[in-house]
Amino acid sequence: MVEVTGGDGAWQLTVNGAPYTVEGLTWGPPADQADRFMPDLASMGVNTTRTWGTDASSEPLLDAAAAHGIRVIAGFWLQPGGGPGSGGCVDYVNDWDYKGEQLAAMNTWVAAYRDHPGVLMWSVGNESVLGLQNCYSGAELEAQRVAYAEFVNIAALEIKALDPNHPVTSTDAWTGAWEYYEAYAPDLDLLQVNSYDAVCDIQQTWIDEGYTRPYLLTEGGPAGEWEVEDDINGVPLEPTDVAKADGYRAAWECLMDHEGVALGGTLFHYGLEYDFGGVWFNLLPGGEKRLSYYAVSELFGGAAPANTPPVITDFAVEGDATAVPAGGEFTVRASVAEPDGDPIAYQVLLNSKYLDDSGALAPAEFTERGDGGFTVTAPTRPGVWKVYLAARDGQGNLGIETTSVRVVAPPVDGTNVALGAPTTASSFQEQGDGAPFLPEHATDGDPTTRWASDWSDPQWLQVDLGASTAIDTVQVHWETSFARAYEVQVSENGQDWTSIHTVTGGAGGVETVEVDATGRYVRVLGTERGTGWGYSLYEFGVYSS
Repeated sequence: MVEVTGGDGAWQLTVNGAPYTVEGLTWGPPADQADRFMPDLASMGVNTTRTWGTDASSEPLLDAAAAHGIRVIAGFWLQPGGGPGSGGCVDYVNDWDYKGEQLAAMNTWVAAYRDHPGVLMWSVGNESVLGLQNCYSGAELEAQRVAYAEFVNIAALEIKALDPNHPVTSTDAWTGAWEYYEAYAPDLDLLQVNSYDAVCDIQQTWIDEGYTRPYLLTEGGPAGEWEVEDDINGVPLEPTDVAKADGYRAAWECLMDHEGVALGGTLFHYGLEYDFGGVWFNLLPGGEKRLSYYAVSELFGGAAPANTPPVITDFAVEGDATAVPAGGEFTVRASVAEPDGDPIAYQVLLNSKYLDDSGALAPAEFTERGDGGFTVTAPTRPGVWKVYLAARDGQGNLGIETTSVRVVAPPVDGTNVALGAPTTASSFQEQGDGAPFLPEHATDGDPTTRWASDWSDPQWLQVDLGASTAIDTVQVHWETSFARAYEVQVSENGQDWTSIHTVTGGAGGVETVEVDATGRYVRVLGTERGTGWGYSLYEFGVYSS
């Protein structure tokens, strides 16, 4: 039996009559691997983990949790979730088919697991009050939020009818959602909130708004991407490993300061992903333990560590981080301390999140200089790149820090005779975000505008230099829609063409090539697209000494 007892600022969560403070982490590994990771959670002093979905695959997770004295806040996912890409939009005012399907699913799994010793409570939905803003606005948004909260209450009543022995709650990303639960979901036993840098504001908000139920923190920790200042390249400045560890400590201290109201929390995140989000938030990116892992373990009274991670400080680009030539070299520098004296293995990685929303980390070519510096080969694709320095001690521990560089097209000697010259193309896209993508955008000197063709082969872009001109360098700056195969050609009459540069197996980015040619007209002829889209050029430079 799990209950919320007490009242009026003196609430308490109890399990079988004994006081229970949630000291937990959100769950990341596959459920069928839970028996591998639950012993580690238990060694950290964790007594609770939280999930976002419950179904047939949840049984191994619940079994492993119960076997190690851990309980699960079993979640049920509802669309639209917390943000773009978290699920489709739902009409909670009118779509009773969707609501009926979700109620049936919840009832099925509550009935299946209600007697399982691994269950702590049921949680209906995650950040959907917030997420509805991605679907609606104005009065319709307000109506949808009310209808969603009413639906959460219906779910709570049905779950309680099946299982009177476990509390029911719901979570959202901001305390402003609580007003909807307060007014339209009175049968929730407690509230939940996801909060990061703003955890220390929750208590005062609860007081100021006059809320009447206790709460759990269901995601929390250091500042998120949406809460930090931008760096010199205009992208969010990720906190250091040291700052992240301190962020968990500060969040927990503020949470537990709200005695009799805050019943504990599940910090974010016991995850293994080794990507952009994983490095920002996971305690074990790639399965390796970092400073935040040990900070959380200490908070929960876990076992003292036998070995701790390398500590990286003062990680920065040496020189100008705003203008690194594509394909060239730049240097990053850091101070690294190894508390246990273990030898350190280094890795430099790159991420294109702010170019194409990719989360992947790719190993970079680099040379360790031995003085705290690392010479890195820059990507060939211009734009802002995240740069990571990873330090491993061979004991399963990881220190990792990140900064950014803005990669630009390499400077070229001579005069760009194509700049502002009349430019035509076989086609151009007239529709789409940012359209029209006109041919002249490729010769306007602005690396943020582009030409884009139809989605077919072949396609060409042509520049009229006005007179026969000696050409010694050509620079081609592709957008994501690059050419796998293309030729650069010259002509005196715009009809008879001579190839001066041929590429097969192209990979996009910026290519700068020396040529020895003369012509009035110069064109790029794309013969094989590198993507399913068309051809797209930010800039086509033709240089004459």
